[in-house]
Amino acid sequence: MFLGEYTHTVDEKGRVTIPSRFRAAMAQGVVVTRGFDGCLTVYPMDEWEVLAKRVSALPITDRSARDFRRFVFSSACDAAPDRQGRILIPSRLLEYAGIDVQVVIVGMDTYLEIWGPESWQVICQNVEDNEANAERWLKLEI
Repeated sequence: MFLGEYTHTVDEKGRVTIPSRFRAAMAQGVVVTRGFDGCLTVYPMDEWEVLAKRVSALPITDRSARDFRRFVFSSACDAAPDRQGRILIPSRLLEYAGIDVQVVIVGMDTYLEIWGPESWQVICQNVEDNEANAERWLKLEI
């Protein structure tokens, strides 16, 4: 389970260090791809395989399904963490997410999101300001 928020830097080669508590779950490799709202998503290989099967099962005769497949798969790349727990992120993905020097890595239960710090602050503020989120908590019956 991936939980929490961590700030790291991107080195000159485009490598990002995965938080140490997540490395064991990602030792077999990861897939990095575009996420929603301008972030990157990082999936451990086993979670990626589940997602890939579900996306591939969408009907190719449906335009929205084809568009979604393109979004998910066209930018995806696999990576293997090095001895320091770093993964190489292609420059096109860093550009997509507006990431330069620093990143915020956010645990999302079964995967990670990687954000530029400014974008993450906007997302957090929007979530905090959205009254509908209180209703969502209520529906969870917590």
